[in-house]
Amino acid sequence: MDIKQLKYFLAIAEEGQITGAAKRLNIAQPPLSYHLKLLEEELGVKLVERGSRKIQLTDAGKILRNRAEQMLELAQSTVKELKDFSTGLKGTLSIGTVSSSGATLLPERIKSFHSEYPGVSFEVWEGNTFRILEILNNGVIEIGIVRTPFNTDEFEVRFLSKEPMIAVYAKDCNWLEENKSISLADLIDKPLIIYRRFEKIISESCLKVGFEAKIICKNDDARTTLLWAQSGIGIAIVPKTALELVKSTNLKYKDISEPSLETSIAAIWRKDRYLSTAAKHFLEFFEV
Repeated sequence: MDIKQLKYFLAIAEEGQITGAAKRLNIAQPPLSYHLKLLEEELGVKLVERGSRKIQLTDAGKILRNRAEQMLELAQSTVKELKDFSTGLKGTLSIGTVSSSGATLLPERIKSFHSEYPGVSFEVWEGNTFRILEILNNGVIEIGIVRTPFNTDEFEVRFLSKEPMIAVYAKDCNWLEENKSISLADLIDKPLIIYRRFEKIISESCLKVGFEAKIICKNDDARTTLLWAQSGIGIAIVPKTALELVKSTNLKYKDISEPSLETSIAAIWRKDRYLSTAAKHFLEFFEV
């Protein structure tokens, strides 16, 4: 018993006659009668009682009609679901994001994406850039959202615009009050709190200006960096959008006028991996 036989039988049951069902199906009457006979032989039951004008379903025929309606509906919905999946209208999208971008960039994109593709659900993984690269390489996620710098050799990359680093400090500290923005030289001998991800670039930039950065705390999370600055023990150096991760009236910041400390967020995916249609659609929303 296959889908075609069920369609044939259902047409006969609904039309009440072989002739009408054959016209509806656009096939000749003899082949339709033959398929009905094969179906009865396969199932070992009589499905219809043939009358002079109309046929009547037997009890077995009524059961099959009910099941045929259900199975054909299931088949149609399955085809639609698979088509939706192949076109990115349904499925699960796995993405990974660093903390300094997840809270500030993803919500608006996910909201817009969900409005257009409501059948797609999400799995979101968080971690530092190295962790996101690891789970991307292992196939746990399809798309990683990370911050520069990182090795781009094995990835396709979509960059957003660059943003500056800022110096963040507690409101009651007066370290940098005299200037609207600062240079790296203004941080000489200042206690710095940094996200370990940026240790190399910050240290090298300070050395180029002529001093060694006085780092009192290194950690792996932008939120932690900001919370330590809020305590008043030092100045946090973070990307500007990271400030939104900690809603506090006890923090102030200064722009740092140093091009070498610019960073940007990027969406990345493996060059050698299949990318789902849902992921491709999501990347359309990840543009400047």
